[in-house]
Amino acid sequence: MDITVNILLTIATAATPLLIAAIGELVVERSGVLNLGVEGMMIMGAVGGFGAGYLTGSPWIGLLAAVIVGALFSLLFAVMTLSLATNQVATGLSLTLLGLGLSGMMGTSFVGQPGERLPNLYIPVLTDIPVIGRLIFGQDPVFYISIALTAAVMWFLFKTRTGLTLRSIGDSHSSAHALGIKVIRYRYLSVIFGGACAGLAGGHLSLVYTPQWVENMSAGRGWIALALVVFASWRPWRVLAGAYIFGAVWIGQLHAQAFGIPVPSQFLSSLPYLATIVVLVLISRNKRLTMMNTPASLGQPFVPDR
Repeated sequence: MDITVNILLTIATAATPLLIAAIGELVVERSGVLNLGVEGMMIMGAVGGFGAGYLTGSPWIGLLAAVIVGALFSLLFAVMTLSLATNQVATGLSLTLLGLGLSGMMGTSFVGQPGERLPNLYIPVLTDIPVIGRLIFGQDPVFYISIALTAAVMWFLFKTRTGLTLRSIGDSHSSAHALGIKVIRYRYLSVIFGGACAGLAGGHLSLVYTPQWVENMSAGRGWIALALVVFASWRPWRVLAGAYIFGAVWIGQLHAQAFGIPVPSQFLSSLPYLATIVVLVLISRNKRLTMMNTPASLGQPFVPDR
């Protein structure tokens, strides 16, 4: 039973950064913007969060720094694509390459240094309940933030007037502009929110998942988060389910290696990415499901009439 609980705990820990990054990107894409720079923003959040936590001795300051770094990095993308109307795909890819290179340079002095870890929640009596106590009342704080963030985004998009406006911009930015809606303003705020979420996901990697700095420690999670948004058909609750499925695959291959299953370790390590490809292929076969919730203006530049 203890082994089962530990596996479930590690699955939740592995799924948390995927969920946060994907929820942020979902809001961005619902506004009609395609940001492929999630990986770059995550790794910058990871190095920024670790550096701030290491220098101040406070993981909470590190977590805040990760959010700020991610938001600032996304602001660069917003200026390029929304104000200067550059190609969103090319700019996002450039942002990822910049983030990977810049984080490696910034984190050189942090390699091998002990990190500050966010402590897990402990509630007397409740956390001590067998099995469910640690699963529900003994997780790290970012886990609870990710669940609350998912619920908040779901409520915002489908229960508020502002959320309806945001979705209308994603479906037809020209019609929204004709109605007097500030399209660029909404998209700026959405991109910054997505960047802050990606930064928070990166901070979770370096302050909770593995409290240390390792170059390229995001290990493709930003790309999996992008795939999760498509996998979920732009629905928050499906992102939650998908994140935990991918988290289970990620942790499953690690435990398979630990148990000595006679399969090449390279193949086991590739399973999360292989699962991503398989899911995307299966979804692409169902055109109706793919087009049903896809924002019609996704990836299209918008230049307001002057």
